[in-house]
Amino acid sequence: MALSEAEVRHVARLARLDLSDDDVAELAPQLSQILEYAEQVGEVAADDVEPMVHPFPVTNVMRDDHPAASLPRDEVLSQAPDAREDRFAVPRIVAEDA
Repeated sequence: MALSEAEVRHVARLARLDLSDDDVAELAPQLSQILEYAEQVGEVAADDVEPMVHPFPVTNVMRDDHPAASLPRDEVLSQAPDAREDRFAVPRIVAEDA
């Protein structure tokens, strides 16, 4: 599948890349070759291969979740560097527009 220079420019615009004419001329055959390799991979006869996410059987390694009582709010807030109105007070990172 040969890509035209217009298609390369379109992909570059979508990726917000500013390519020179020399870059486009150099990348067009390279990208075409990559697409040809991708087509070859799609032609592999893999009808009898089960789709997988990982090459090895992996099970969830997290513990079971058991509901339990949470810590008392006053105890948790007493350990905070700064607390106001029953909440952790942290520096503002986003300015409010009035």
